[in-house]
Amino acid sequence: MTTITATRRAGFDGLLRSEWTKLRTVRSTTWSLAAMAAISVGLMSFIAWLLMRQWGTFSPEEQALMAAEPLQIIIDQPVFISQLVVAVLGVMAVSAEYTTGMIRSTLQAQPRRLQVLAAKVVVFAVLMFVVGELLSFAAFFAGRWIMSDHISVDLGAPGTARSVFGAGLFLTVLGLFSLAFGAIIRHTAGAITGVLGLILIVSNLTALLPGSWGAHVHAWMPTNAGQLIFKPTLPPDPLLTQWQGLGVFAGWTVLLLAVAAYLFKTRDA
Repeated sequence: MTTITATRRAGFDGLLRSEWTKLRTVRSTTWSLAAMAAISVGLMSFIAWLLMRQWGTFSPEEQALMAAEPLQIIIDQPVFISQLVVAVLGVMAVSAEYTTGMIRSTLQAQPRRLQVLAAKVVVFAVLMFVVGELLSFAAFFAGRWIMSDHISVDLGAPGTARSVFGAGLFLTVLGLFSLAFGAIIRHTAGAITGVLGLILIVSNLTALLPGSWGAHVHAWMPTNAGQLIFKPTLPPDPLLTQWQGLGVFAGWTVLLLAVAAYLFKTRDA
């Protein structure tokens, strides 16, 4: 008598486990996260230590400026560099499978393409949120300890907790923004060039646009808006508040993910 074994397609939880396995076993993920830690905590701590060692050589005006904006050293500079690592990692979370051809095996195992993309988004978002928040708070407490002899940094100061927490949120949204680029372009080098070009060149060049419309374009650029979330204070009459800026960045990201989902479902692998 022949026994027939019933099989069923793996559910969404299986997809999540699969995507997590793929993400954590890729060597580039480990090296990228190590680079983020080295930049966010290691390099920041070294720079802060050097500044405190040379504290007596700074003018009273320079000392007052650093004391008034300690998060410029602890959060702003590390995030500016870490965002490049996150952008590359986000692109490769999708594009690497196209480069190796593994995406065909993935879609053969699970033909429901939108579920595959959703699993990638969920796994990568959780990873970036956990890592981003851990590194942001680690950088804060390390920086506070190093600068404690000359600069007082209090997590309870107005805007400080939101800035530290917001740095992790920014990196999470940036990771998903870059993942969407990778899913749309599907070519690692092209997608990385596009994301970094937008972050480093296009976003900054919009500051040269004249008039109030130019100011609005500059403010509403994805990363320009998103970076407001880790700024303790804003200039007078800002076009966006910190949370509005993060909302604008999240809106751009949702739009790109929608385009990525449509193309992911309709294009050949």
